[in-house]
Amino acid sequence: MDKIRVLIVDDSAVVRQMLADILSKQADIEVIATAPDPYFAIEKMRGNWPDVITLDVEMPRMDGITFLKKIMKSRPTPVVICSSLTEKGAETTMEALAAGAVTIFTKPQVGVKDFLQKSAKELVDAVRTAAKSKVSKPRAHPEAVTQRPLPRSSMAKTTEKVIAIGTSTGGTIALETVLRALPKTSAGIAIVQHMPEKFTQAFAKRLDSFCEIEVREAVDGDRIRPGLALVAPGGQHMKVVRSGAFYYAEVKPGPAVNRHCPSVDVLFRSAAHNAGKNAVGIILTGMGDDGARGMLDMKEAGAVTYAQDEASCIVFGMPKEAIKHGGVDYVVGLDEVAGIIMTHS
Repeated sequence: MDKIRVLIVDDSAVVRQMLADILSKQADIEVIATAPDPYFAIEKMRGNWPDVITLDVEMPRMDGITFLKKIMKSRPTPVVICSSLTEKGAETTMEALAAGAVTIFTKPQVGVKDFLQKSAKELVDAVRTAAKSKVSKPRAHPEAVTQRPLPRSSMAKTTEKVIAIGTSTGGTIALETVLRALPKTSAGIAIVQHMPEKFTQAFAKRLDSFCEIEVREAVDGDRIRPGLALVAPGGQHMKVVRSGAFYYAEVKPGPAVNRHCPSVDVLFRSAAHNAGKNAVGIILTGMGDDGARGMLDMKEAGAVTYAQDEASCIVFGMPKEAIKHGGVDYVVGLDEVAGIIMTHS
């Protein structure tokens, strides 16, 4: 079996050494080079191109975003962003994900050495996830979406519809494609995107800046209403709850489910229990199986459920597991999802 060949780009010598030590201990990973900035990285990549790049975003001479854009334009390669867990770091990381980075590995501004030792598994998982992903040149804007006929099983409408969406690796680009295409008349949307605390707020703000619908990080008690997409905050679970004819978001901290907080299973199960046939479940690109069991619960409760197809996924893990568990009614391309939401609105 071929090893995953990794290039580490970080201006901190300590971080470069720590990352290299952690990754080199894995039987399936080989660190082929390290570089203190993109210029050195470019030299080392000539004739020895990596399978995965770990990339700091704040570096001298050339910042990580500029370097990332150059890579994605010339030779798309899976990139793991190593970003500081700060508000400024979150905003920069959103730009990196929009430019084509696969996933995030967060690091603190202080105590990095101890943190990296404790977070070795998360780093290794991020690199392995990136290695399995499919990357391509980012599109300047989403393509037009097509509307599908409304499935008969979703015709019963006793109250407003709730669209529950779960996603992980590759989800930032997928959600941009979907939400950007929706008009203000679309049904209310509740989203779980696996993302660290502080990053979800920056992500929601970025989406809101160019979407016709309103997009914001959810607050406990927010009504899930037409024209609004609520993103679960990092570090807190979000549930769909019902009061009378309306649905609301319950946002509370809790233990990780399927290693995630927020968890897609938590959202989907609440939609199954509290919305039933008035809910629509959509699972998009992502690694792992979070959401697979919850989507089956939704289907059994009368909801209509959709999974993104393999061809349009960055990582086909979560949709594949949902299909395998029997919870998916329809498998669709990413560019069909916005039209599907509108048929249920």
